[in-house]
Amino acid sequence: MNPATHFLVVRPYLEVVDDLLTALVGGVVNEAIEYDLKSDLYRLSEPAREVRGITGTIEVGEEKKEQRQTFLKGIDFELSEGDNAVVWVAGGARPKDETLFYVDYFRRESRSPISDINVGSVARTLAEAVGREIATVYEQINQAYRSGFIDTAEGKSLDLVVSILGLSRKTADFAVGLVTLYRDPAVAGAIAIPQGLALQTAKGDAFFETIEPRVLQAGQVRIDAPVRAAVGFGGDKGIVPAGAVTAMVQPLAGVNRVTNFEATTRAAANETDPELRARARAALRALGKATLAALDRVIREGRGVPVEFWDPNGPPARRSDPGTVAVLVDAEPERLPSLQAAVQETRAAGVLATLVARYVFFRPRMVIEVTPMPDTAAGKDKVKDQVIAALQAYVDGLGSGDPAVGAELDKAAQTVAGVKTVQFKDVITWRSDVGRPAAQVLADTLFAAVAAVPATAEGEAVLRQAITRVLDEAGPTAPTGGRAPDRSLLQGAVGKRGGDDAIEQTGFQVAAEVDGEKWWVVLDMGRDDVILEGAGGGDQI
Repeated sequence: MNPATHFLVVRPYLEVVDDLLTALVGGVVNEAIEYDLKSDLYRLSEPAREVRGITGTIEVGEEKKEQRQTFLKGIDFELSEGDNAVVWVAGGARPKDETLFYVDYFRRESRSPISDINVGSVARTLAEAVGREIATVYEQINQAYRSGFIDTAEGKSLDLVVSILGLSRKTADFAVGLVTLYRDPAVAGAIAIPQGLALQTAKGDAFFETIEPRVLQAGQVRIDAPVRAAVGFGGDKGIVPAGAVTAMVQPLAGVNRVTNFEATTRAAANETDPELRARARAALRALGKATLAALDRVIREGRGVPVEFWDPNGPPARRSDPGTVAVLVDAEPERLPSLQAAVQETRAAGVLATLVARYVFFRPRMVIEVTPMPDTAAGKDKVKDQVIAALQAYVDGLGSGDPAVGAELDKAAQTVAGVKTVQFKDVITWRSDVGRPAAQVLADTLFAAVAAVPATAEGEAVLRQAITRVLDEAGPTAPTGGRAPDRSLLQGAVGKRGGDDAIEQTGFQVAAEVDGEKWWVVLDMGRDDVILEGAGGGDQI
């Protein structure tokens, strides 16, 4: 379930009543109009006497979540009678770009016998009574719909949903307590303690699960987390003394020790809905066993091809640190986010999973002449977004090993309405960190060790020690999921490195082959990489 599917239909009571009243007097109900940031005026399909109301979708917060909105006349919009159009007011709320807004308005001439819809009138009273029943039915339908999902079901409905997995709500008979998890000194940064982390006593005679997520912040040595006895360990089985819970069922990267400073006790209440939901999600993840085979399966189901796995139990050439796993995949760039989400849902709790692919990233920076120049800042941003989308459409059409050609990028940008000329000012390139084989690591490390030894009489002994240490410690490096700057991927004529002249004359290309292997080209740019100029010249941002 996601925000787009959280409700079947959203029809608030007041909105239903307004639609009914507008229809009773012969008005137009829910005329759909698409909003475009470039325009403030939108004509109506029929002559209008008055706009009753407008509803639509807006974006709120930094995450730009979509939210239904009822717009206010005089604050958000006005009716221009001369144009027979809705005009959006500067500074007011506006719909999200390229979404529909719905207008209720009265026709200039209406044949409806009903004219009084004021408060207390018969027509309004009947409309409010009928509207209340309609809105109630909508909410009941939504409630029944939400009761079928783990994320939104509550109470008895949630009990019925999780029963499919063979789960039942833990009662107050299951003991609760507090455990303390300690950081591994060798691991820096924040460490996420997941909800549902399985713990046990040293003898394995009692098992527990964390019931809330925690984050061990950078520089923090330890953190406390509440736990509850696992299924099968209710009653006296879950009552253990202080210092008994000392082991994790599966190691968690960054945590090297766990204990409970106080004895566990009987719970004061039954398991809550959020706790039961977390346990149900953990049970679903456990169905896949969280093995490499399970990761392989979900990647292939997402139309990706696993190329190499790095895990702690793998061969020396592809061995990762304990508590981590890395996968190199061959997949189109647009598929990688969904593959990453699938891997994160399938991985074992507490295991850091990294998914990487052979991608060449590039960021062009350009100056574009636009005619006519949009009047509003939002309109200018939309032109920039359209240019980026045009470039993205070209890049999406490239296959593995196909370079991004500057002249084709120029053509793609000029397909946007209003774009007259395109000038590339710079192109920045990176490549994915897909790890290095042991031989390459060994060669680079030996070279650095030899270069650091002084040419003296004692240097021979120091050199022997350095080489011995390198041979003992050198090994392959697993992919990190990061990027490495690589200017050599920007090429000019005949495969030479592309300079400023090649960039400005669009005679460049972003290479898609690294060490003889075919990689994918990925566009990585934002609005700040595009400068708009009007016909008269000058930066118009």
